[in-house]
Amino acid sequence: MVTIYDIAARANVSAMTVSRVINRPERVSAKTRERVLKVMEEMHYVPNGMARSLVLKESKLLFLLVTDIRNPFFTTVARGAEDAAAENGFRLLFGNSDESLDKESEYIEAILKARVDGALIAPSGDGSLPNLERLRKHKVPFVLLDREVPGIDCDVVLGDSIEGARQLVGHLAGLGHRRIALVNGSLSVSSARYRQEGYREALKTYGLVYDERYVLEAGFGLEHDPSPIEEWLKRLDPMPTAIVAGNNVLAMHVIRLLRAAGIDVPEQVSVACFDDFGPFAGADPFVTVAAQQAYQFGHAGMRLLIERIRARDGERPRKRIMLPTALILRKSTAPPRA
Repeated sequence: MVTIYDIAARANVSAMTVSRVINRPERVSAKTRERVLKVMEEMHYVPNGMARSLVLKESKLLFLLVTDIRNPFFTTVARGAEDAAAENGFRLLFGNSDESLDKESEYIEAILKARVDGALIAPSGDGSLPNLERLRKHKVPFVLLDREVPGIDCDVVLGDSIEGARQLVGHLAGLGHRRIALVNGSLSVSSARYRQEGYREALKTYGLVYDERYVLEAGFGLEHDPSPIEEWLKRLDPMPTAIVAGNNVLAMHVIRLLRAAGIDVPEQVSVACFDDFGPFAGADPFVTVAAQQAYQFGHAGMRLLIERIRARDGERPRKRIMLPTALILRKSTAPPRA
């Protein structure tokens, strides 16, 4: 195997000069650099990645931590993140917290041990603050995805949850619905708070009354027990004519439970939600959605993270990217029965 000493001998320079050409080329004169690079090419020399990472304190590894990879939204986010990482010469490690702070904490420990160059994180919720503070303490660059965490100032990529909720409620109100319910994620998650805020604002805009009985705080992930949704639906009297779900997982729970109770969608109750179903929508998609730019979430978040890593400057201004939603009308919504 060719070493830097072999390169140095043929190019008539020191091994330190060869190392500088590889790791700090700006410190070597153009003439010497060209001679060393020519010898490296002739001898088919490939720099040792581990050695280079020790010199530059870079591993060329990044970490993506999401809350539920089974959700098509995060599946598409992961694809965008991986593509952006590869485009910039990085490899991607992956973790899935299942909306659990304990599991998230374990992954934060793994991130620190792996000595990755940075992390793109969809936090579990407001309780993620101590985990993020650990990364900051150890000077690991990170960007938040889909959710903000109060108390932490960092780069973040968000969807416009307030406007998306307005779009969904506005569509349903425009069809003639007056009893529009909301099944949402935990309000310890910023996106759920913004969606509820948009829901309330839209009700007011369309002259509809906000009624706490028609709002349920559930959990976004597939691991959450849907029985509270079932009990809530049984208690509602009168039944809402339309339901907005905080994400696609909640929408599927609602539709399944309504059908199990003999309630037809959309003939008796319309259902609309945040987040599309990605490649799982099928050839005949059913649910009306406020679609978020899932691929762009991952791609933009990863590019932002790489910018932060390469800047090597903690004082660089933080960026807050807000991606718009797009209302896609499908068969799950219809005018209420007379």
